[in-house]
Amino acid sequence: MEEEAVILPIDGVLDLHNFLPHEVGDLVPAYLSACRTKGICEVRIIHGKGKGNLRRTVHTILSSLDSVASFRLAGEDGGGWGATVATLKQSAK
Repeated sequence: MEEEAVILPIDGVLDLHNFLPHEVGDLVPAYLSACRTKGICEVRIIHGKGKGNLRRTVHTILSSLDSVASFRLAGEDGGGWGATVATLKQSAK
């Protein structure tokens, strides 16, 4: 069975609830790159609370990307420890 491509709006919010953990490794960097292209420099990644495995995976990915200036858990109004806010470096023009 062929997988259908999922079209995500590039609006600065990436909700990972509909993705499998093995899909996140390629998805997060691609989404952040698309955000930078659109001039979006603050991205909220919703990974959920659960056991924290997905949060740790997201944080590992973010810490490995040169395009990420910083990241932190979202405040209570942004999902608390169920979401991470990443600040991206400006895209070179």
